[in-house]
Amino acid sequence: MTTVVLADDEALLRTALAALLPLEGDITVLAQAQEGEEALHATLHHEPDVLVIDLEMPGTDGLTAVTAIRRARPDQVILMLTRHARPGVLRKALKLRIQGFVSKSAEPAHIAAVITALHQG
Repeated sequence: MTTVVLADDEALLRTALAALLPLEGDITVLAQAQEGEEALHATLHHEPDVLVIDLEMPGTDGLTAVTAIRRARPDQVILMLTRHARPGVLRKALKLRIQGFVSKSAEPAHIAAVITALHQG
């Protein structure tokens, strides 16, 4: 089983993924967050196998949250969701050792497969 924290400001996407991921694989969603600060607290509290986090969120964005998470949990596996990432943003994300990137338009089965693959190393 793979445990996940989902962080995305789009409630429909976040709640749909929370409902669909367990149907697509052996995945348990431990918590959901709608912005980066919540993602930080949920990740530190629940210690998921994989953090699935949106790049762009109001307040604390995904990269800022990941920076804080890396300080507290340097080995946290992270999958970043994005609609459109600019090359500079991708370079910053890679420097933060984000292990995977998936488009928000991807099929839930694909997102589940990426989560499982990241968890397995």
